[in-house]
Amino acid sequence: MSNQKLSVVVTRRLPEHVETRMSELFDVSLRADDAPMTREELVEAVKTADVLVPTLSDKIDAGLLGQAGERLKLIANYGAGVDHIDVHTARQRGILVSNTPGASADDTADMTMALILGVTRRIPEGLAMMQSGDWEGWSPTALMGGRISGRRLGILGMGRIGQAVARRAKAFGMQVHYHNRKKVHDGIAEELEATYWESFDQMIARMDVVSINCPHTPSTYHLMNARRLKLMKPDAVIVNTSRGEVIDENALTRMLRAGELAGAGLDVFEHGTQVNPRLRELKNVVLLPHMGSATREGRLEMGEKVLLNIKTFADGHRPPDQVVPGML
Repeated sequence: MSNQKLSVVVTRRLPEHVETRMSELFDVSLRADDAPMTREELVEAVKTADVLVPTLSDKIDAGLLGQAGERLKLIANYGAGVDHIDVHTARQRGILVSNTPGASADDTADMTMALILGVTRRIPEGLAMMQSGDWEGWSPTALMGGRISGRRLGILGMGRIGQAVARRAKAFGMQVHYHNRKKVHDGIAEELEATYWESFDQMIARMDVVSINCPHTPSTYHLMNARRLKLMKPDAVIVNTSRGEVIDENALTRMLRAGELAGAGLDVFEHGTQVNPRLRELKNVVLLPHMGSATREGRLEMGEKVLLNIKTFADGHRPPDQVVPGML
């Protein structure tokens, strides 16, 4: 397929460097503003494009793919998560799917540690006190939090991000534990001094901090349901920088309000921007607007991976970051 004839539709504004490079390489349609595409705009895009570059805010489901034209042969996702794309249906229709794995692992891990510290050291409460002008000086008993050194961290999902969190947590003196579909390689486990738990239930019952770092799939939906949340120690905290659907948000809110959990740090939410309003009222909860991968370096690296996937496809080869159903 010739680069000059390759039609690429981008669904959101991307970093300027990425958009410029795409314009140099392909016949690209860019967004004039940063508003998500409407369903009608997405339908038009899949009908006319050779390549669609969506983001997590675009729902690429079977109904949309059923309206795709014969030209659409690649969905080059800008982001690592592909739970918003029906990869199975795409494969059945001969459409390849690629993503950008690893580009934001370190950035997301940094944010995970920021949330752990934010909750355990009560940073938002301190900020609020300073911004309101209520601070009257240092006090031996004011805003006392908890030390994270020596505490047990349980990581759900030991992929790139989970391992990056483990490295940071180890540097902070935390004891690293994890649950994953399978054990990591012995060398990695030894480097991280990480303890593997085959039973997720047994792990979370013993942890001081639980970090959610797994993708959202049918098998991980509400993995942290009311039953599992109740297994956690009352003085434990939970942090989520992966996907909001992994936690039953209503059950979590009830437990936090009842004092059955010490706190939570959330960068993602079960219903997107529709955050449970009762969560906003809690002082022991840190809420962020999905900032985990929001660094200039990370977003540029994601764009470079998208460009490489499209260019490799245009040259007649398999995209290096192709996603297949068996990986999900």
